[in-house]
Amino acid sequence: MITRVLQETLLKAAAAFPVVTVTGPRQSGKTTLARMCFPEYEYRNLEDPSLRAIAAHDPKGFLQTQAKGIILDEFQKQPELASYIQVAIDEDNTPGRFILTGSQHLEVSRTVSQSLAGRTAVLRLLPLSYSELYGESRVPVDELLFGGFFPRIFDQRQDPSLALESYLRTYIERDLRDISQVHNLRQFQQFLKLCAAQVGQIVNFSRIGNDIGVNYKTIQSWLSILEASFIIFLLPPYHRNFRKRVVKSPKLYFYDVGLAAHLLGVSTKEHIATIPTKGSLFENFVVMDILKELIHTNANTSLYFYRDSNGHEIDLILEQAMSTIAVEIKMSQTYSTDFTNNLSRYATLDTHLKKQFIIYSGEDFKLGDGRDMLHYSRGKHVV
Repeated sequence: MITRVLQETLLKAAAAFPVVTVTGPRQSGKTTLARMCFPEYEYRNLEDPSLRAIAAHDPKGFLQTQAKGIILDEFQKQPELASYIQVAIDEDNTPGRFILTGSQHLEVSRTVSQSLAGRTAVLRLLPLSYSELYGESRVPVDELLFGGFFPRIFDQRQDPSLALESYLRTYIERDLRDISQVHNLRQFQQFLKLCAAQVGQIVNFSRIGNDIGVNYKTIQSWLSILEASFIIFLLPPYHRNFRKRVVKSPKLYFYDVGLAAHLLGVSTKEHIATIPTKGSLFENFVVMDILKELIHTNANTSLYFYRDSNGHEIDLILEQAMSTIAVEIKMSQTYSTDFTNNLSRYATLDTHLKKQFIIYSGEDFKLGDGRDMLHYSRGKHVV
């Protein structure tokens, strides 16, 4: 069983709060993590209609247990339980009584903010990081981009292409209907593929809408749905008031790079080498791996990108307190001093810049242990 970085954060939260809520995309490993961390807890999956019926008919009885605590899986399926949990912990606020998991972030957040504010820690579990899956091993980049990082693919040795197609069908046919009013599923499927084609690019809402025949507001609504479902991540532009910063729209990434590759029509790892967007997929992988480590360790760090009016860009800015780190990401297998050009230019603008890194691919590409947010053995520490 794969040890997750979030495990330590989860155990600490359960020792301090009577309720811990774990959100994240489907198949990111929330259930496995909760049951591994709390094996003595009673487990109840609210995907089961019979359990939901019991919870609706007798919520107080449903929440009673002789075990040390209860894991309520897919909690958003029965949000009315939140009020009864609130009453239960107001009477007995022993830490770690309830562990809640949910795949629909908006619904879970709404329920928690209404009934359990101040009573629960809220954590996010994303798909596996490089360090969790591969440790110190060296893995070919094409394999990383094709297979992605959903735990079930590796636990059950599934074919990534089949597994990711099943994931998409489940998401579109079940989750999407639960959280939105998308009526034209064919258009939405087109929209997903267009999003994959824009990985690593600044989002052009109007262009996407024109391509599939929907308006600007609809595209914004659909992007919000994908964000809430942990399908896509929108990276905002850096907010400091530099003279040349004119970009206001976010850049788009997928939480799982394998899913993005699948939407681009990739069916084998050999296919990765032939697609023109391989560099963008590699950038997606690196940005998301850094994001996973920061989220799973509960680091108070914000991520941005920077681009000026002349198109000079820094792929990733990490901001913590009053210091920043700038990161350039290159698909090239050969290091070049030209990689530092934008970093050198950016260094003259940002007085809070602490470090600069270049991360590039190569035959011996691998990521470090992940505990240091930029401990990359194939990255170059420029300054």
